[in-house]
Amino acid sequence: MAFPRRLLNTNESLVLDLRPHWLALALPSLGLVAAIAVSLAVVLAVEGDLGRVLSIVALALLVVAVIWFVVRLLGWLNTNFVLTSDRIITRRGVLTKSGIEIPLERINTVFFNQRLFERMVGAGDLAIESAGERGTETFENIRKPAVVQREVYVQMEDNENRKFDRINVGGGRATLSTAEQLEKLHDLVTKGAITPAQFEAEKAKLLGA
Repeated sequence: MAFPRRLLNTNESLVLDLRPHWLALALPSLGLVAAIAVSLAVVLAVEGDLGRVLSIVALALLVVAVIWFVVRLLGWLNTNFVLTSDRIITRRGVLTKSGIEIPLERINTVFFNQRLFERMVGAGDLAIESAGERGTETFENIRKPAVVQREVYVQMEDNENRKFDRINVGGGRATLSTAEQLEKLHDLVTKGAITPAQFEAEKAKLLGA
């Protein structure tokens, strides 16, 4: 399912809405194919009492493989990795839902990891280090993780620029006094939305240094 747009905040735009890479379904798919092959082989090749016993076992194996595949498929269909102009959101679950939200302003670093086969098929893991109780969150089977990493950084920069625009720093329209703008800049650096170096640079612009 696509991420419901009604859950977006005012003036928040959807940038990426991704399901996990199909690699997440590889093992249950292979298991289902193998179970079908074994069942057919038993039915066609084995006769008599042994054949009946093995057929029951093969059928049970096939049922387990089908259930495994269906459960994983439903989980895949109901898992989203979402990037908006303000935050990263993950949602998963069929009957019950769980999710994580990470504001872009709290993200420190974004890492990605791809093994050789994952590079070949365009999958990988994404790790996001943020300022908060959770620390680092890892998301598996992300499509094109290098592209997602780059887009996260683009949105982080745009989000930061919008913060500066809202306090009219450098926009040529100083509707706030210098003291008020300095106070808002101080709030941003205290919350970790901007770095101390950025604070000092903007402070110097305001004071004409």
